[in-house]
Amino acid sequence: MFDFIYAEEEILEHPRTRSICARFDKAQVVPCQHYGEVFNRSAQNFRLQKRRPALLLAHKRGRFALPTPPGYGIGSESNYYFSHMLNCLYDCRYCFLQGMFRSANMVIFVNYEDFQQGIDDCIASSTDTPYFFSGYDGDSLALEGITDFTEHFLDFFAARPQAFFELRTKSIRIQSLRQRKALANCVVAFSLAPQATATALEHGAPPIARRLEALGELADQGWPIGLRFDPLVYHKDWRKHYAELFAQTFARVSPKQVHSVSLGQFRLPSAMYKRMQQLYPDEKLFAWGLKEQEGQVSYRHELAAEIHAFCAENLLGYIDKKIFFPCPSTTLVA
Repeated sequence: MFDFIYAEEEILEHPRTRSICARFDKAQVVPCQHYGEVFNRSAQNFRLQKRRPALLLAHKRGRFALPTPPGYGIGSESNYYFSHMLNCLYDCRYCFLQGMFRSANMVIFVNYEDFQQGIDDCIASSTDTPYFFSGYDGDSLALEGITDFTEHFLDFFAARPQAFFELRTKSIRIQSLRQRKALANCVVAFSLAPQATATALEHGAPPIARRLEALGELADQGWPIGLRFDPLVYHKDWRKHYAELFAQTFARVSPKQVHSVSLGQFRLPSAMYKRMQQLYPDEKLFAWGLKEQEGQVSYRHELAAEIHAFCAENLLGYIDKKIFFPCPSTTLVA
């Protein structure tokens, strides 16, 4: 999978570094002082790197758990995200990461214990039930066979029932979850889209039918399930396709097994949109129905409101409003 592994000299002998490198014994390991030397250098070709990314192993510094952007949450006032990885194995055309990072290379921070201390600090300062979201800067489970992320963080949150943990994913790598008792405070949240959208835009990600199979299996095992319909993408026959997606989803999982459902507009910061449009100048997603407003590019108000209203009404035919969390967006304001 990886031909080159860049590892910071500080963590070359870290047990997690050694374990990951041992999985790729044919890869060339290149020491570096700081992962940014490789990840942030100028004149990189994101599209070319995406075909065969390198792996960067690093030591995270600074703050480990950060407040989420406004509106990013599922019921709590205290919402944080943390990123043990940067970049994603999948190649989704709408993903903001390709507009945020210069590099398509994958970064794994190996100092999990420092993340856990940062999370403990946030728990101690929270006045209500804090939620911690992984999968913001990369898919939580897509590299699970390499990172052993869940092994370390499920045990950690099992000992902290006062906090909630979300694994957000498109992956069907659920073996580590199958092998243990479900945690009431761990939400396994699957990102879902109509298959037509997934085929056109979610390159490399598992088909929707396989994701529904995986989430259904975990729901039957007792894991709280999150359903993330984000971003909503306009396309031919979108009403039919979204109605079919919701019907397929709730044919596999009972609303009683669902912890939360979110609905989000297609939106990008203007600067990210421009970089992504330059990367993929022929991509239809970036060419029609969009408007810039308050530093964000999204569908024009009338179209965004129409898609949102249809999907919200359809979803609320299956679920209680108490577990429905539509993401606020300026695109819904005329």
